Amino acid sequence: MSFLSSAAPKLPPWKVLLVDDEPDIHDITKLTLNRFRLDGRALSFLHAYSASEAKEVMARETDIALVFLDVVMEREDSGLEVARWMREELGNEFTRIVLRTGQPGQAPEERVIVNFDINDYKEKTELDRTKLFTTTFAALRAYRDIMKVEEARLVQLNYREGLERVIAASAHIFRQRNLKDFACGLLQQVVALLCLEQSILLRLRAASMIAGETEYEVLAQIGDIGDTLLGPELLAQLDDARKNRISRLHGDTYVGYFPNNSGKASLLVLKGVEDISEIDAKLLELFCSGVAIAFDNILLNQEITDTQAELILRLGDVVESRSNEAGNHVRRMSEVCKLLAQASGMPDDETAVLRHAAPMHDIGKIATPDAVLLKPGKLDAAEWEIMKQHPAVGLSILNGSTRPILKAAAVIAHQHHEKFDGSGYPQGLKGHQIHLYARIVAVADVFDALMHKRCYKQAWPVERTLAHLRELAGRHLDPVFVELLINNIDAALEVNRRFPDLD
Repeated sequence: MSFLSSAAPKLPPWKVLLVDDEPDIHDITKLTLNRFRLDGRALSFLHAYSASEAKEVMARETDIALVFLDVVMEREDSGLEVARWMREELGNEFTRIVLRTGQPGQAPEERVIVNFDINDYKEKTELDRTKLFTTTFAALRAYRDIMKVEEARLVQLNYREGLERVIAASAHIFRQRNLKDFACGLLQQVVALLCLEQSILLRLRAASMIAGETEYEVLAQIGDIGDTLLGPELLAQLDDARKNRISRLHGDTYVGYFPNNSGKASLLVLKGVEDISEIDAKLLELFCSGVAIAFDNILLNQEITDTQAELILRLGDVVESRSNEAGNHVRRMSEVCKLLAQASGMPDDETAVLRHAAPMHDIGKIATPDAVLLKPGKLDAAEWEIMKQHPAVGLSILNGSTRPILKAAAVIAHQHHEKFDGSGYPQGLKGHQIHLYARIVAVADVFDALMHKRCYKQAWPVERTLAHLRELAGRHLDPVFVELLINNIDAALEVNRRFPDLD
């Protein structure tokens, strides 16, 4: 993963806190160290003239490198109390402390240095210019090295935690079974992976998309992307990512590129992210490798599902062609079932299974004799008994498969002629004893049969069809799905328009 380079930030001066009740000591120390430099960084002085002032400053300033601390101020041990408070109560383990006293022997040097992690203990008369310089240099160098170790520890900790987030995010991505869920999951997991601050999240706009041959299809988004996000500038950045097969950070816009073996590519856009740390970049790179594999798996699974669905449709066409009914009946059935399932709030994965399985509802008719199947008039009792066998035949053909679509098709084929009041066949099931899929298919099947010409009838107009569906609600058909169809009749008629009967 490659990012646009930026100039290294200028490092701030080292913060030094002078704690002493004698103003002259402040002035002399500041004057003596005025030209001091370590790693090209000068000193910035903070001042406190009592123990209480020192605590206030240290509580407010979190990056003080060195404290010159007078032992005797308000009390004989004021400086020692500040040192104890800083280490034990404030929890500051990093700031270096140089104790200074104008009264030799006031505090035992060994005990103080050991208990409070004191860097040095000097009498004020000892600190001439040279010794003050060397003492400051040694203390700041120690602080610098301690902070480097701490930074490395935090980097390692953050990276370890980040790896745990990558593993968790990758596991979530690998559970997705379709492109829409994959795209939504990708956005959610990247945001979680980066642990973005609330202020960034509030202005974040993001999109997950798939690259076609000539255009980009947005699969999921966070915020209103609109024309601004997908304007010429971003399109150029997306083209650059595809051409160079890399991810880049352009100002506050991150463009993630996820290659795969399918010939397509998944892309991620995060707009409103001003900076991505080096650790986050590495974590995203690791995550990308998992995303590419998951994306390939999704596309492969989609190809298998699409192939299976097409075979089912074609087999449904074969069955319907024996009835002299134009082949688009099964396509209309499939789409109206999808419409009713979505209107009822059925989850997307179940809706997809129902949509693909519905064309197999009459598969058992493949064994029905032509004399019965193609008879233009009313069937006699013996012929009706033969016709009523096709649900059981359909079950026998499809039963035993472990594939979700074929399992659903077996249930639909067996139960789609059951009636809501229990007067249907072959089992006489009633109400919710009939599988949800079969109840939806029954409504879609009756609707399509009424709206289109059959060998035994002419097509009915919409008003007559809806009136008859209302009559059948609660008797033949589930009233909930009848009502949903009526409420969505415009969408159902659009399905009929898209898939007309073929002469």
